[in-house]
Amino acid sequence: MRHRFLTADVFSNRVFGGNPVAVFPQSSGVDPAQMQRVARELNLSETVFVLPAETAAGTRRVRIFTPQQEVPFAGHPTLGTAFLLVASGEVALETDSTRIVLEEGVGPVPVRIESRGGEVTRLELEPAQLPEAGPPAPSREELATALSLEPGDVLEGPEAPRAFSCGLPFLFVALASLAALGRAKLVHAAWRRSIATHWAPNVFLYTRNLDAPGSDLRARMFAPAHGVEEDPATGSAVAALAGMLAPLDPRPDAELVFQIDQGVEMGRPSRLQLAFEKRGGELAAVRVSGAAVLVAEGEMEIPAAAH
Repeated sequence: MRHRFLTADVFSNRVFGGNPVAVFPQSSGVDPAQMQRVARELNLSETVFVLPAETAAGTRRVRIFTPQQEVPFAGHPTLGTAFLLVASGEVALETDSTRIVLEEGVGPVPVRIESRGGEVTRLELEPAQLPEAGPPAPSREELATALSLEPGDVLEGPEAPRAFSCGLPFLFVALASLAALGRAKLVHAAWRRSIATHWAPNVFLYTRNLDAPGSDLRARMFAPAHGVEEDPATGSAVAALAGMLAPLDPRPDAELVFQIDQGVEMGRPSRLQLAFEKRGGELAAVRVSGAAVLVAEGEMEIPAAAH
């Protein structure tokens, strides 16, 4: 059976930037095994299959696949799906701010779609769960070896490596400089020895961005556990990054906003905005936002799965 799909570049306002995603807006009847084969065929960071909502509060149910496996939550596919549901005519814009809810493996994910004159200008998600801290990270020396860096490139103290998850766990490694970020390269043998079996096997590197006006952090993300060598924009990681950044501000009550550049080293510059609120010393809300642009539309013949 032929199924329509669209692609978008997310966390960018121009084609060939950001992170590409493919979305099949009507996927009823597609077997999950075939969904995985389609994701492997397209070989993007993620491919999304949209199904009817299962709850009264939901707008659509979505299933998200990397080339290797299904994941319960991912940021750029969530925003890309909202954008492409509008582009495909599946969801109508109500006002200059339209709210939808996507049912994902991690739970319901609200998305706010901002528009002007009928054109989507920005999308913002709230993760279904606030950042959860994971077990202690591998040693500084182990991480440096796995990332082709020196131990001195990896920060200690308040920004020592830690793991957090908003439904998809990441190991956050703060680096001392942009130069160290640029030198980072995953050493697969060392990754398998020290990181692959960790609660958070995918590694998000970041450092203070002193080169780009209007940007606070620069980041890279390696996801070999999901079959993605490097990801140009990772909204699920940026949501979880709030767990790492919130304790660095001593105020018990605060609203903070970070502009984060990712994908620069890959030639796919992406801009993600992380906003979070602290109340009584605890995280109370997290939001991740960015732009998206339509790239392509087509059809794919998806045969029934062999049983």
